[in-house]
Parts: sequence; C-alpha cells; structure tokens
Amino acid sequence: MKATDLRPGLGINMDGKISVLTGVEHRTPGNLRAFVQIKYKEVLTGKSLERRLGSGDTVDVVDLDRRPMEFLFADMNSGTFMDSENYEQVELSREMLGDTLLYLPPNTHVTVLFYGEKALTVELPPAVELTVADCPPAVKNATATNQTKDAEMETGLKITVPAFITIGEKLKISTVDGSYLGRA
Repeated sequence: MKATDLRPGLGINMDGKISVLTGVEHRTPGNLRAFVQIKYKEVLTGKSLERRLGSGDTVDVVDLDRRPMEFLFADMNSGTFMDSENYEQVELSREMLGDTLLYLPPNTHVTVLFYGEKALTVELPPAVELTVADCPPAVKNATATNQTKDAEMETGLKITVPAFITIGEKLKISTVDGSYLGRA
C-alpha cells in the first residue's frame, strides 16, 4: 500500500516485525518534498517508533483480525479478555497493553487485534466513561472560573478536572490524550 493511503489501526510489516499503526500525518514543508510521518507500535516488543516515508514509498500491509471482546480483569502480569460469542479467554501482557489498562474498567467492550490466532493489542474507543475514585473537595461557585484540580479515576488514571467535580461522578475521558471531556 502507498504511504499516502495508510491510516491508524492498520497492521504493517515494518523491518520484518508485525506492527500496528498508531498515527499517520501527511506533511508538506514549504521548500521540501511531501512526506508521510508514521507512528507505529511493534506488537511483540510493545515499542512505539516513528518513521518518515516518502509519499511514493510502499508499505507491506498485514491483514489483522478484529474481534469484539470484553475486558474482565487485570492482575499483576496481564489483562484478561473474553470473546462474547464463544467465551474463550485471552490474556495480554502488561508490556503489550501499556497504558491501555488505565482506560479499561471491568466489563468494558473493546476490539482485540489478532494476527492468526495470536492476540496482539487492544483498540480503544475514542473516549471512555470512568468514575472518580479520589479528588479534593469540590469548590463552591467554581463553575464560572477556570480552576482545575487533580483526580484519580477508578482504574488508577490520574487526570486534571474542573474544580466542581466530586468523588463518585462519571466522567468522559479521551483515550487519545487522557484529557477530561465532560460529565457522562
């Protein structure tokens, strides 16, 4: 596939290693030729890498199987996911999942990417709903100001929220940058 046709979520074979594209950006500097900057995550090592490709370069695309699964729980070493159709369970190591577990409360439905029969990684939705587990008390009359405070979500994710948020509220959180999007 041509570099200009790439999009996030595709499986690629980069330097003989199966990877998943996490970002694609087309750049056209004023006095240089156009190029495509890609960000990808190696599946086996979990390393995130970047590479610059010419707009005419080709990349070997790998067909990845996407299966809807339910996140059950995480332990010290891995996260466990269950296929809703046949109830098969799959474990993915914490190294492969990285910060993904911070956005997954139990019983969340996600898409797991497979290459053959091997589970590779998890595709998160653009935003998730999490409950505030701990934060300083709400500030009265803080709705009209830009005051913020730190809060810890039920999964351990730490984010910055407006001062009027209280413990127990459900919030919508971006999985792209971990930012507060609003109340759920």
